[in-house]
Amino acid sequence: MARNNVKPNTKQRDLITNTKKNSPISEQYRIIRTNIQFASVDKEIKTIIVTSAGPGEGKSTTSANLAVVMAQTGKKVLYIDSDLRKPTGHYTFEVLNTRGLTSLLTKQEEIVDTIQQSKIENLFILPSGPIPPNPAELLNSKAMVELLEHLKTEFDTIIIDTPPVVAVTDAQILSSKCDGTVFVVSCGKTNREHAVKAKELLTKSNANILGIVVNNKKDAGNSYYYYYGE
Repeated sequence: MARNNVKPNTKQRDLITNTKKNSPISEQYRIIRTNIQFASVDKEIKTIIVTSAGPGEGKSTTSANLAVVMAQTGKKVLYIDSDLRKPTGHYTFEVLNTRGLTSLLTKQEEIVDTIQQSKIENLFILPSGPIPPNPAELLNSKAMVELLEHLKTEFDTIIIDTPPVVAVTDAQILSSKCDGTVFVVSCGKTNREHAVKAKELLTKSNANILGIVVNNKKDAGNSYYYYYGE
């Protein structure tokens, strides 16, 4: 697993849990981490997908920062960008995207040559790789199941960023293959009907919904924070 140096991109997200570890928002992410740990009392939760009803609701920001706070506990964490339609994880973590998840699923690359070490200790990145013509088919393949099983032997926690639930079936497919699902909604943006529909679709896929992250909600001090709840 090699480190790659990539110039910053304008699409790069601010990983506040890394740049401002003592901020109120970073603390909220740590609370989410703790709640997930408590949810794994009866069953070990190693693979977690993060999704939302629609685009632009904060799922990718949430998944990236959640991966960071998981790694800060000393666990070996893998972040997977499984949005094979509009991937952004490689911008966030400043890694190359010439090969990635699609390369592994199509047997074009080996794991050791595909997973990249991030600039954050204990955190590794598996970018999406080249955009394929058949994202859903790849994610629903036997190769995906085998890959996840193998990665679970190498990493303590795997955080998977997926496309929105209502738009495509990708999140439903992965939720049935993973141990837990975190659902993200954005105050003032998420359509209530879409959120209800997304939850129904996830439930039909036998997703283990760990909780809901509500973002862009203002507290009394007029600052933004993240909240986690059932």
